[in-house]
Amino acid sequence: MMRRRPAIAVGLITVALVCAPDAVPPALAETLLLPGTQAEASDKTVKEILAVFERADQAVKNRDIESVMAVYSKQYNYHGLKKSDIRKVWMDLFDNYKEIESTHLFSRIVSVGPGDAVEITCSGGVRAVSKISNLRVPIDSWYGEVHFMVREDGTWKIRGNLGDVQAVLPFGTAPHPLF
Repeated sequence: MMRRRPAIAVGLITVALVCAPDAVPPALAETLLLPGTQAEASDKTVKEILAVFERADQAVKNRDIESVMAVYSKQYNYHGLKKSDIRKVWMDLFDNYKEIESTHLFSRIVSVGPGDAVEITCSGGVRAVSKISNLRVPIDSWYGEVHFMVREDGTWKIRGNLGDVQAVLPFGTAPHPLF
């Protein structure tokens, strides 16, 4: 019974910090290879892919739209959304939210073809603090999405996600356009 008290205390302190007015925890960005990640790509490729996501997270933190957009391929297409559409999504996020944070948990990285494309199975999410309510809110989340990345102009870029495009998404779902 005594062992549970510290855990309960930590939980209560965490809830108090998260729920306290004007006490929004700092934004975090994290890109991780999960234990047991299936990596069928060179170590160099894996490091380069991780670096792309880390640069993207830093660009979001800095609210640097040009650097955020540098992550996306010129040929980006996800459920009909093109690179210009994603730019509008990010601009809207920057206009309405602060302290945008993301988590990317990679469970599989596989080279496709001659090594200029990779498929990355990723679960994660994007959260931010609303400029209106000052509350941290979920923006996007995904589980087992397969990012398709290509080497373009000497660096890795997100080209889209794998899977069939549904004409109509099921009720209660939304496309995952963010990185």
